[in-house]
Amino acid sequence: MLKQQARLFTKLAVAVDAACILAALPLAHALIQHFDGRLARFLTYDWILLIILPVWLYLITKFGLYSSLRTRSFPQLLWALIKVHLVGGIVISSAVYLVDPKGFSRLLLITYIIICLLLLSAAKGSIKLLLGHFRRRGYNIRQILIVGAGERLTNFVGIIRRHADWGLIIAGIVNFCGEDDGEQIPGCIDLGHVDDLIDICKRMPIDEVVFSVPPEKLAAMDDHIAALQEMGITVRMVIDLYDMPTSRKELALFHGDIPMLTFYSKAFDAEQLFLKRCLDIAGALVGLVITGVLLPFIALAIRLESRGPLFFGQKRVGESGRIFKCWKFRSMFVDAEERKQELMARNEIQGAMFKMRDDPRVTRVGRFIRKTSLDELPQFWNVLLGEMSLVGTRPPTPDEVATYENWHHKRICIKPGITGLWQVSGRSQIQDFDEVVRLDIRYIEEWSLWLDIKLLLKTVWVVFAGKGAR
Repeated sequence: MLKQQARLFTKLAVAVDAACILAALPLAHALIQHFDGRLARFLTYDWILLIILPVWLYLITKFGLYSSLRTRSFPQLLWALIKVHLVGGIVISSAVYLVDPKGFSRLLLITYIIICLLLLSAAKGSIKLLLGHFRRRGYNIRQILIVGAGERLTNFVGIIRRHADWGLIIAGIVNFCGEDDGEQIPGCIDLGHVDDLIDICKRMPIDEVVFSVPPEKLAAMDDHIAALQEMGITVRMVIDLYDMPTSRKELALFHGDIPMLTFYSKAFDAEQLFLKRCLDIAGALVGLVITGVLLPFIALAIRLESRGPLFFGQKRVGESGRIFKCWKFRSMFVDAEERKQELMARNEIQGAMFKMRDDPRVTRVGRFIRKTSLDELPQFWNVLLGEMSLVGTRPPTPDEVATYENWHHKRICIKPGITGLWQVSGRSQIQDFDEVVRLDIRYIEEWSLWLDIKLLLKTVWVVFAGKGAR
């Protein structure tokens, strides 16, 4: 299902395995030297790693340790690793004694195999426990909504349930119109009919919609797929063949059995998201250090001018409709939210955003920290938690999202960011919400790591120049 993530995890697993395979030889050499001292210097034996590394990685792949790692029990993993080392030991012994029949230590080779088995077992066992821990805590979870009926739907749900470690959560089932007598699947919430699909996706945090439909129903799905793509929701279809010209498509087998066609509305893949997350963590740590240095001065200025909390936390809508609390330094009086309704007539943005010049709710200190963007420093904490990214789309409020048109929803199909294309393209000078959305969608469709870096550099210039800030 998550093919891109699987490829990324495989690459990481290969890197960890290679590190264990390479580290085992110097450890074995040091251990023998400590207790016996009979071996020559390490460089006499290191050439064997040129043979061991490719052989071990091939055998690990051959015995299926790079596929469905988290679906196996630890005893199964251990037995597979034992077979790797038994076969590998025979191959390496043959190669060693063909090349150097007298000069290579048998004790070193046996000790190496034992230590390598222990290291790889510990590594894969730790990874299995760590991934299980994160899954249980709800990290890297994908909320999927399934549209379908009949045996095909039942089989699909069964596969997902047998592999809970994949992190796929079935948010509910949507039946076809007129199929009220469809069979209920125990444990799956019946959310209604397909005519209500778009409204359901607006109400609930849905990452993907899976259509498990018979061929005769395909034509009726066109409008729903188009609307979901407009909203930025990934669409998958459990069918033999289908075509939709609006998105990047990928045809693959789900669990090796079910042909599935996927429509992607965003350009991100697992490797890119991993690099983006690394950039976010590094940037968040630097940002939090800067926040810590400036905190006493900002706190004193805010407290001297007005009563109330130092930080302002507001519910915002994150990736795929997830709600989180976005933090800022308080720049308004404490009754700002209550007074917002009376100021709506003075809104300068056309659409689902509120901005106004000389907002009476903003304090004098608030105007300064907004002008310099210092009020947004606490959002580095949101970035560190994974709720936001350094670069992304502006995080909207739930009230704003409630007024969105379908195509507006695409801007919340990724994590929101502290900065983005909108912020460096005029910020508050842009007075049409549709233009904000178009900039956000352009960012989503053109994203690359280099684009993030360029936008971060532009943001630094915009902040120092004070362009468009209020």
